[in-house]
Amino acid sequence: MTDVTRPRVLLCATTTGYQTRMFDEAAARLGIELVLATDRCDRLDDPWRDRAVPVRFHDETAAQAAVLAALQGTRLDGVLAVGDRPVALAALVAEARGLPWHSVSGARTSRDKRLFRARQRAAGLPAPWVTTVPAGQTTAPDGVTYPCVVKPLVLSGSRGVIRADDAASLADALARVSALLASPDVRELRDEAADSIQVEGYIDGDEFALEGLMERGRLYVLALFDKPEPLTGPFFEETVYLTPTARTHAHALVIIPAVTRAAHAAGLWHGPVHAECRVSPAGEVVVLEVAARPIGGLCARAVTFDGPRGRGVPLEDVLLAHAAGMAPPCWRLARPAVGVMMVPIPRSGVLRGVAGEGGARAVPGVTEVVVTAKIDQRLVALPEGASYLAFIFAAGPDSAAVHVALRAAHALLAFEIDTVIDVRAST
Repeated sequence: MTDVTRPRVLLCATTTGYQTRMFDEAAARLGIELVLATDRCDRLDDPWRDRAVPVRFHDETAAQAAVLAALQGTRLDGVLAVGDRPVALAALVAEARGLPWHSVSGARTSRDKRLFRARQRAAGLPAPWVTTVPAGQTTAPDGVTYPCVVKPLVLSGSRGVIRADDAASLADALARVSALLASPDVRELRDEAADSIQVEGYIDGDEFALEGLMERGRLYVLALFDKPEPLTGPFFEETVYLTPTARTHAHALVIIPAVTRAAHAAGLWHGPVHAECRVSPAGEVVVLEVAARPIGGLCARAVTFDGPRGRGVPLEDVLLAHAAGMAPPCWRLARPAVGVMMVPIPRSGVLRGVAGEGGARAVPGVTEVVVTAKIDQRLVALPEGASYLAFIFAAGPDSAAVHVALRAAHALLAFEIDTVIDVRAST
């Protein structure tokens, strides 16, 4: 039976995401009733035992109707989305129920690389040149200059993102991304954006990620992450996030207003935002994306906050409390310096064993090591892959000590990966 005295929040999420269970635990701590809308199987009777409303994110009209029908006659205090695909559904429901959140057009823009770039240029904000080609084309589009970056429109997390320095490498990158977009797991998304590839100018500079909350148009920064390890290509595999660092201190005063302007240009207004940007050697901020969602995967575990609801509060609690209107977004990081390392897959193959976890956890400063890859799991490295081997978390008196701890722990981990032989190619 629904408790009418408890705040009620709708969480739109994929069943494969890491964060859904963490939000469920946060809801229990906060006394919030969490309603899920996920892309779970709709043929079986509640297979995940979470009473989620089954939806298909590619069919926004039907998904909105299903959620509104399930919520008919019940109280709803807020919405939230985890992952890029669910953000439009959350916006549609919020609009229908008159709840504060990002606009529908803003949510759609945040996950549409072409539209986001167009909105930035229309607002007079710095942005690289952009063109698109149909998937399958391997010839250079007119007006291309080098270096450039090839990006699939439909994917995220650096998947399929490749730098090209000349016509030959551009042709190779387009062929490789086209093959990725034709793969079964991408076609299953039923997203028309999978039929196109974006090519844009390469932006040189240091890269940062900003985690924040929009409060009716005002940006509150929860964390500004430095990405201290070079992201220059040909692939853009993210590894280490640190906060705060000397670079975040030096650039915060230009990054925060730049992200605010980019969020406004995109149409984002109320709720979580996760932004990626580069600061050029000349000090110009180019915002690469502003997503209408929080940081993905397990990375949220890197940060905890002190604020109105206590000390050492997880990010999920902060986001749920904000969605339910329970607290203003005046939070600060709980530790002097923190970081996370997303352990990359060095090569494709099958994982046969993992060693060194105990030693990695014993490294001074390391707070947690989570091996997410499973034994006998087939691993796919970037740019085709979409996962990591493990996550290492650390905290310390300053970011330099945190970075040392992360790298020391990583050096102690050993992953046995068998090469997969393609029998078809050898016959």
